[in-house]
Amino acid sequence: MNTIPRNILAVVGGLAVGSGLNMGLIILGPSIIVIPEGADFSTPETLKESMPLLEAKHFIFPFLAHALGTLVGAFVAAKIASSHRMKMALVIGGLFLLGGIMMVVSVGGPIWFSVADLLVAYLPMSYLGGRLAIGKHEG
Repeated sequence: MNTIPRNILAVVGGLAVGSGLNMGLIILGPSIIVIPEGADFSTPETLKESMPLLEAKHFIFPFLAHALGTLVGAFVAAKIASSHRMKMALVIGGLFLLGGIMMVVSVGGPIWFSVADLLVAYLPMSYLGGRLAIGKHEG
């Protein structure tokens, strides 16, 4: 397969796998850490309205979803790519970061969570995913 189509496939595959894991963890979270009475996560608007009801423990699964989704997506992209493997992993991180910024802008949340999420869950995790996929001696 040609380099460019394979690298495009790497990014699409990484986004698909990472997004799937992200969504799975977001769906799983409330069954493990019960959401408070009156909170509604069904739409971005009702999620935004529910923010004052949430405690720190309610942000564990969203953070894990963002960090692990990015890590696994970047790993997959770096494994599939035929060239520029770390760049493909970092593209995943950048795309997930854009999604994270959009969520912070549209839904909000505590400042501590937004800062931790945007600074730790995306670009560092995509770098780690790329590094795990390609090893420390290749770049």
